[in-house]
Amino acid sequence: MNVYDMQQKILQLKKEKDVCILAHSYVAREISEIADFTGDSYGLSVQAAKVPNQTVLMCGVRFMAETCKILSPEKRVLLSNPLAGGPMAEQMDKDMISQVKEMYPDYLVMAYVNTTAELKTIADVCVTSSSAVQIAKAVESDKILFIPDCNLGAFVAKQVPEKTFKLLQGGCPIHAAVKPEAVKQMKALHPEALVLVHPECVPAVTEQADYVGSTTGIMAYAKKSDAKEFIIGTEISIAEHLQYDCPDKMFYPLTKHLICPNMKSTTLVDVYRNLTGEFGEEIQLDDETIRLARRCIDNMIRLGG
Repeated sequence: MNVYDMQQKILQLKKEKDVCILAHSYVAREISEIADFTGDSYGLSVQAAKVPNQTVLMCGVRFMAETCKILSPEKRVLLSNPLAGGPMAEQMDKDMISQVKEMYPDYLVMAYVNTTAELKTIADVCVTSSSAVQIAKAVESDKILFIPDCNLGAFVAKQVPEKTFKLLQGGCPIHAAVKPEAVKQMKALHPEALVLVHPECVPAVTEQADYVGSTTGIMAYAKKSDAKEFIIGTEISIAEHLQYDCPDKMFYPLTKHLICPNMKSTTLVDVYRNLTGEFGEEIQLDDETIRLARRCIDNMIRLGG
């Protein structure tokens, strides 16, 4: 079966079985083409809550499927590939952060959405990369323990100097590995190109960028800009998606090493096998975890996230 034939089979099966397919922007193009919605992790969870389908298939990583389940506990949420984890989400656990909270009792715990459901249960507020600055300004506390990404936390702290931030050593190993020299090299090769990077990159990289923002923000900026060339400092698939969406513009990955193996672990065959019942995993969260984890997400929504 070739790619096109498999895509057609998937489209037929998802209609017959009333399944909504969600694809994160980092997954392969052939998957995003058959998805009902493509976007960032929180945006997909919101869409999952809105659709009438009672079964949702997440083509992404585990914490994304968990967030879908938290926002739609009544629905059946499937993770397309059970091995698709998230190194950042798994770096810190509930026990570790509980101990840190005891050391800093007057600090509000602000958790990036890229965290496990268990860790969200002890967070005060959740944030996305696009809403973190706004929410940091909006929370009443002037002391913030930001977990788990120290690079995103440093970016937010710089935008909100009136507050005190405590950062822990954690983050996305793929984005964090980008060297500032890579930006200089790419700018030398493409001097007319604008540099668009994700705030999960180290400060020495984001400081050289023309725009710093979420995956969705980067894509929107590139599409709306009058510029014709862009250096894309996030997962390499975004440059590919943008090239399809804007064939009159040029997009260059900041480095060939910006490849997320967890996102790439999901294949079109996995999606097909989920719909035939041969593969995948249904996300199971107990009522107490859902209730407690939902609080920090509700606070994010309340504060404008």
